[in-house]
Parts: sequence; C-alpha cells; structure tokens
Amino acid sequence: MPAGTGLPLAGLRVIDLADGKAEMCGRFLADLGADVIRVEPPGGAPTRRREPLHEGVSLYFATHNANKRGITLDLHEPADRDRLLDLAAGADILIETERPGTLDGLGLGTDTLLARNPALVVVSITDFGQTGPYRDWVGTDWTHLALGGVLSRSGIPGREPVLPPGPLAYESAAVQAAWAGLLAYYNRLETGRGDHVDCSVYEMTAQTLDPGYGIGGSATGGVPATELPRGRPHAGNLYPIFPCADGYVRICVLAKRQWRGMFGWLGEPEEFAHPKYDTLAARFGASERLHALIGELFRDKTRDELVAQGQERGVPIAALLEPGEVLAGPHFLERGGLIDAEVAPGLTGRVPSGYVEVNGVRAGFRHRAPEVGEHNGEVFAEPVLPAPAAVGPVAPRRPLDGLRVLDLGVIVVGAELGRLLADQGAEVIKIESRAYPDGSRQSLNGELISVSFAWGHRNKLSAGINLRSPEGLEIFKRLAAESDVILSNFKPGTLESLGLGYDVISELNPRIIMADSSALGASGPWSRRMGYGPLVRAATGLTWLWRDTGVEAGFCDAITIYPDHIAARVGAVGVLAALIERRRTGRGGTVSVAQAETILTQMSTSFLRESLRPGTFTPHGNRGEWDAPQGLYPCAGDDEWCVVSVAGEQQWRGLCQVIGRPDLLADGRLADSEGRRAHRALIDAAVTAWTCVTPPREAMKRLQAAGVPAGMMQRVTEYLEDPQLTARGFLREMRQPQIEHVLRTENAPATFRGVADPDLRPAPLAGEHTRPVAAKILGLPESEVQALIEAGVLEEAGK
Repeated sequence: MPAGTGLPLAGLRVIDLADGKAEMCGRFLADLGADVIRVEPPGGAPTRRREPLHEGVSLYFATHNANKRGITLDLHEPADRDRLLDLAAGADILIETERPGTLDGLGLGTDTLLARNPALVVVSITDFGQTGPYRDWVGTDWTHLALGGVLSRSGIPGREPVLPPGPLAYESAAVQAAWAGLLAYYNRLETGRGDHVDCSVYEMTAQTLDPGYGIGGSATGGVPATELPRGRPHAGNLYPIFPCADGYVRICVLAKRQWRGMFGWLGEPEEFAHPKYDTLAARFGASERLHALIGELFRDKTRDELVAQGQERGVPIAALLEPGEVLAGPHFLERGGLIDAEVAPGLTGRVPSGYVEVNGVRAGFRHRAPEVGEHNGEVFAEPVLPAPAAVGPVAPRRPLDGLRVLDLGVIVVGAELGRLLADQGAEVIKIESRAYPDGSRQSLNGELISVSFAWGHRNKLSAGINLRSPEGLEIFKRLAAESDVILSNFKPGTLESLGLGYDVISELNPRIIMADSSALGASGPWSRRMGYGPLVRAATGLTWLWRDTGVEAGFCDAITIYPDHIAARVGAVGVLAALIERRRTGRGGTVSVAQAETILTQMSTSFLRESLRPGTFTPHGNRGEWDAPQGLYPCAGDDEWCVVSVAGEQQWRGLCQVIGRPDLLADGRLADSEGRRAHRALIDAAVTAWTCVTPPREAMKRLQAAGVPAGMMQRVTEYLEDPQLTARGFLREMRQPQIEHVLRTENAPATFRGVADPDLRPAPLAGEHTRPVAAKILGLPESEVQALIEAGVLEEAGK
C-alpha cells in the first residue's frame, strides 16, 4: 500500500522503529505522503498496550500510527536483523527511539546502518541525546516540561506551578525531529551523503514549546523570558479572560485600531479618551480599572453574542470552549480538521486529521494504523533495493543555501518560520513597511531592537516596500519572480485582496512555494475571525484545560507562546516537503497551516478518547492519571519543585529505595499501578516528606540514578548552569549592534554530522537592506531607488 499519491513526500521511504517517544514524527511524514513502515516485535509494540485503552485498543497507538504500514521483526534474531538492514538499504530515513547504545548492542548502530546505506538519514530521538551527562536518564513529558523552562512560568503567582495539559513535550519534539530529519534528507539530495540526526527531547522542548531564548508575543513588549520575575509572573492582564452569561471569553487587544474598537464598545468612556491609551504600556498601567469596565460590559452577555459583537468592532475575542464543544462545533468539521474515521478495525471515532494542507488538500488521516504484522507479506515480497554508492567526505553545510525567501510574516509564528529557514542558509528578506509595522518590533522601553526581536529575526535581511501602492506591488512581484518561497501569516484573503495570491504569483514564477499560517485556517465558518495564539488556545479547549483546579477561573496559559513556535515548525516541514517535491516535478505549490489544528493534532489521543467517552478530557492539574506517584513535589528552598513520574514496578522500586521507604514496597496494596492510584495520598505524602528537605537538583539526580523519571523545575536563567545543555552546545553567543551586551541564543534544531550550525548574523533594522536588495535582485540603478524612496514606494532604515 504505497503512500499518498499526489502528496509532496510520495516516493520517500521511512523505516520507523519509534516506540513510546515522538511517534508522531513518522506519522507526520506519512501524512505528507512518505511510505512509512512501522517495525514492531512479534506480538506488537509496547505502545499497543499504552493507556488510554478503548475496547482493548490503545488510542495512543491508533492516533500515532495511522497512514503507516506495519511489519514485525525480532531484532534479537540474526535473520531479522539482516532483513532490517535490507530494508534500510533501500530507505531514505530511519527513525529510532531506543536508549543510547541499544542498537549498537544489537549490531544495528548508526555506523552499521550507514555502512549498509551511505545515503541513509538516521534520526535518533532520545530523552536527553546521545551524549552528555544526562544521556542515560529517563524522561517523561512532565520531566521535560519541568527541565525545559515551561513549568516555571505556568501557574498563578503565590501558588504551586501548574503542569500544562497533554503530551506537549513529546508531540512538539516529534515535529522538530521531522524538521531536522527532512533537513538532513534535503542536504543528502545535494551531497549524496546520509547523516545521523541526534534529537534530544529535552533540548527540543526548551527550543520549541515555550522557548526561553526565542521570540515572545507582542504583548510582552519585547521583554524576554530571561528577564521575567523569578516566580510565576502576573500575566492575566496580557490576554485577559472575563466571565460572561454562559462561561468565559478572552480578548487580545494589542494594536491601536483594536483598542479603538474596544473603546467604542465601552461607550467611549472619558477616562480612557486620552491618546496615550493607544499604547500597550498605558493600557497595562490602567488594566485594573479598564478590566473592571470590560467585565461589567460582558457579564450578562453570552459567549456567542460577545464574539459576534467583537468581530463586528474589530476586537480580537474568542470563547473559552471545552473539548466536547470543540468536537461538536462546526468549524473544524467543515474544514476537515476533525473527521470521523475508523481508527482500528470496527472502531470509529472523531479524531484530528493532521497538521497541514498542501495545494489545498489536507495532508492528514487516510487509513487506520496497521494491525500487528499486517503488511509482512506485502513488504517482504518487495525486492531488496540496492543501496546508493558511497561518496567522498563532504564538509558540513547549510542545506538551504541558494534559496531566496520573501518573508511577510509578523509576530511570533511569522518571525519563527522565516528564522528557521534563514538559519539553514536561505536568503530570507523580511518585507515590511512603516504603515503596517510588525508588532514584534514594539518595545515597552523604546529600544530600537529588542532582545526578543533579535532572537526571532537573526540572519534575515529587511526591505521596506509599501504594498498599498501600485508601484510597491509591482516591485514585490518582480522579487517574487526571482524567489523560491513566500511566507505570510495574515488574515486569510489578505494577499488575494492585494492581487498577490498564488494564482497571480505562480503565473510569474511556476516554481514558487507560498506558505501561509493563520489562526483558524483559510476556510470554515470561523476563518475570518481575528486570531492570536491566546485566542487559538481558547477556541481549541486548551485554555479551559490549562488551569489551577484549586482556584475558581484559575486559567494559567497567559504567559505561554504556544502554539506559535510549533506551528512555525509545522510550516517549515511543509515548505521543505514542497521543496523536495519541486525537485521532482519542477513546480511549486502552497502550504497552509492553521494554528488551531496544530493544537488539535498534538492532543489527538485525548480528543479521540473524548469522542468515544464524553467527559474524559478534563483538567488534571498536577496529578497523573495512570500510575502513582506522578506529580509535582516541593523541594528544599524558595519556590523549588521537582516532577516525579513513576510508571511500572521497576521505577516504583527505585523510588522507594531512594526515599528510604522500604515499607512501601512491602505494602501489598501498592504492588501495581491500580493500587498505587487508589492510595495516591499515602504515596504523595511519603515523597513530599523526602523532597521537601532535598534541593531540587539533588533530588532529580538521585532519582535518575535509580532509573526514576524526575525533573527539577528549571528556570530559563538556570540553563547556563545545566551541565547537559552546556555539554551539548545548546546555547551560543551572538551580537546585535543595537544591544550593548552579548546575547545568548539557541543553536541548531538537533546535532548533525553533515549540517552546519546556523550562522548568527544580527536581526535587521526595518528597511536596512532596501537599497542592496533593489540593486542586487532587481538591478535597479541608484537614481531609481532614490526616486522610489522619495515617493514612499520603498522605505529604508531611519527614513
């Protein structure tokens, strides 16, 4: 059953050995058309028994292995090891998630695989990477959220932090691994050499989910996470939530025009009539009084009424939906973001379809996950493909060297997608204008370029073009004719209204790839709604789930930037897939990402479960559902915490030994996960008695030494002290001329053999490169450029 005909990765073969970690990596590639062959041991992979189960079916396995073919191999048997090597000889990518050294012990290590197929890209996804002092540690979603800086910013000031809902760390790592794996494959298409891509879930969580050294939302005014208060910040006024007649709504009033809409909706109160309130800083300073007025206005109206009125007035607003309401709502069903599908033989449920649309078609769920060994006969009957011949040594390079990208993206998701491509060698030209400035250039303290902006726009050029003028549109079209990719994240229909839609641009340049990102997608009843990340979280149920259950309306997602950085990587994977297809067909195409569907896809298992058993997808706070202890525990010190996440009897024994409680091991009531869950309070008290007198890093190290998943709540500022991040070169230094001090900044998306680390050129001033872009790419003489600047068609820095 070869994979998706007509999809961009058709013809790509992937051997998928992943189990229990980041299995959505292979699923994402399969969604995009790759022939992904899932390899399991006889009797099936352990994740076939992973909770939640429904009628004996693992809903996790069902959602993470759709669109794949399935075979069984016993890798402890020489004949089956040879079969795997034969499969690898004809494959393009192999994904594995074994602990470091495991495949080497079976005679199937990376060097062996690359000797059999020098063009193979081996993607190793492990909790902490193949090297460093933590390489043999055990991770879970929660330990990565704790160590990766996410937990320290999640929660209500003065209370314990709150673990975000869902498997966000592993799902985000899966997307990053797909990006890194395709980068190495694209590089192989140029060089003929394969690669080993070393993916650390810990590092990928710190980079992608809520990065401490990445661009932040415009409401932060450029203040980086490294400068936030030590405790959970008071973030409720950034994207405030208000009770109403039938629940809650959230607003996102950032731009001047949005404030003017809100001001009119309030009846133009005299106390807020001064022009200073057009600025974020002034409104933040008066937020207590302002929010009281808004709360009074909203109190007796329904969510639907408020959303409709807000849209009419240009005020970004969304209802806080529960997961069941998301599943039943019309928008995602009409778009195909949610579908009813057979997810296992005889079992049909409602499930998120997939991350992305390519050329207007959903690259998502096509067929259920395979049964154990379902495709043995089919796959083993296929001829063994000859491995490509070895090529000589090739120096590490950046795979996207030579590509030109026009970047119309703004705020976080727009900035990040362009930055990802620029880091890999593409010439990325940020197109901007003074009339419609990028909100991420705003700064609460008036600095010319903020640290946050520098992180998000490093390695780019900037050209100032007035796209509201006919002459500016023509210049943009001329640039498009000489480019490979155009990026945008405007409200759907914006480029078309300017005469810059794909139908127009592809006539000028049939090889162009146009990638767009929007809050809710380009189709469906909600597509024209104004959207920002906080509103997307509200509309997908995430805000309702991410809360402190001990407090009324204890919503905790205001400070996060999720899903912007992940949606950018989804877009990057889509662009790279389209570039791979273009090499084959000579034609470009379109890639479209809805941020809301990024969240839905990352929560696929829980949404499927909710469709089959309504009422099961609820806030869990800091309590794990499937075993105990699984929670957050106070440590010695001020606001210090450690996640402990036990699964199974071996880890339970290790825990009891470390905390000095052999009596718990002897307690027959606690011999299995069901018994431990039933006596959670007893176990939590025992763990707390030990952690509260133990410093968090010591607690983590001692538990990990015993094989127990544990992670201290690490703050972004503590990354510099983390021995694993230091050993693996997670952070580097860059210079930004407008900022006096040296900036620490994240390095590459993974560790490669054949892909060079990113260059670290500074972020541009607005219009800084207008003249060289016009001269180099368009061949305009200096006199014409000057005339266009004087006419306001082109803009340059400081003018």
